[in-house]
Amino acid sequence: MSDSSVTTDPRLDPDFAEASQWKLVYRRFRKHKVAVLGLYIVVLLYILALFAEFFQPFDPNETSVNDVFHPPQKIHWFDTDSVGDRVFRPHVLGQKLTRDRLTLATHYEDDPEEKIFLALLPEVETYHLAGLIPMSRTLIGPAVSTERFYLFGADRLGRDMFSRVMAGTRISMSIGLIGVGLSLFLGMLIGGVAGYLGGWFDTISTRIIELIMAMPTIPVWLGLSAAIPQSLDPMTRYFAITVILSLIGWTELARVVRGRFLALRTEDFVIAARLDGARPPRIIFRHMMPSLASHIIASVSLAIPAMILAETSLSFLGLGLMPPSISWGVLLKEAQNIRSIAQAPWLFIPGLFVVLAVLALNFLGDGLRDAADPYAQDAHS
Repeated sequence: MSDSSVTTDPRLDPDFAEASQWKLVYRRFRKHKVAVLGLYIVVLLYILALFAEFFQPFDPNETSVNDVFHPPQKIHWFDTDSVGDRVFRPHVLGQKLTRDRLTLATHYEDDPEEKIFLALLPEVETYHLAGLIPMSRTLIGPAVSTERFYLFGADRLGRDMFSRVMAGTRISMSIGLIGVGLSLFLGMLIGGVAGYLGGWFDTISTRIIELIMAMPTIPVWLGLSAAIPQSLDPMTRYFAITVILSLIGWTELARVVRGRFLALRTEDFVIAARLDGARPPRIIFRHMMPSLASHIIASVSLAIPAMILAETSLSFLGLGLMPPSISWGVLLKEAQNIRSIAQAPWLFIPGLFVVLAVLALNFLGDGLRDAADPYAQDAHS
């Protein structure tokens, strides 16, 4: 082996040899540039989800009959003052509705004479941030409270799409966390007990896992979602959809945990804990489960986008969440007609958020999966 290969091998670094497992995972993960970018995007999306009300210029359910299918407006950052100097004054141009004399089709045109100036942290009606903290200001809004502007355009009822996308971020991103949380609990509990105890419980649970995994996922989701009564209130239906997604998603993790536990239960540290009088729950959760922590984190980050896609698909097909609930899938359902495709392509903006979230979470999961084996040769250095 050449001297250059010896000096460049990170595994021969004394700090590397003495580092803890989590430090090794962190060192390897931060070299995965795409995964780090995915982490930043995921953090940003969850900030938007947690503080959605702060980022909404208007009430997402407020309608305007004069702004039906209003197109997105571009922000102009500078304006000309009375003496002709350029000054920093963010604004959007007003738009007026016109009708083609031949086709009678309506469309909006910029009106240079009308300017809607924007303000940072404008005062609005009091709302509760994250449902807890009373606040009366939003991030951005019109300087005159009676005016309106549309960064992402408006839908068929004149509702601000930007505010609705921010509101939908909360449900779409949180349903992934809650659904994966329930799946994680079921998968770790059933898979861990089956792998540690074996016997009849292992046999029965394994057959149940194989049965569920053999079922086609989408038809099962559709059937269970269709069984939910339409009369349920939005919050109850939200949790019902979450439970449905979780009932299908726990099997893969349970099978992996079972396999790892079957191998770990004969290890010396497990036998020593058993001889020391430790009870099975302590052995499972205190001694065996930490060895799977990095794999579980990677599995969770890869399972969340699957949950988001599942909710979006069900809501898009009309079998998931229903208005007045707002999610990315509910918003995309508004684009299920030719008129939307032809006249209001901005209604597909929620789909871009779905793609961004799924890609970011998959990049993050891929980086965590690679970092979970910190002793492997680093392919991203």
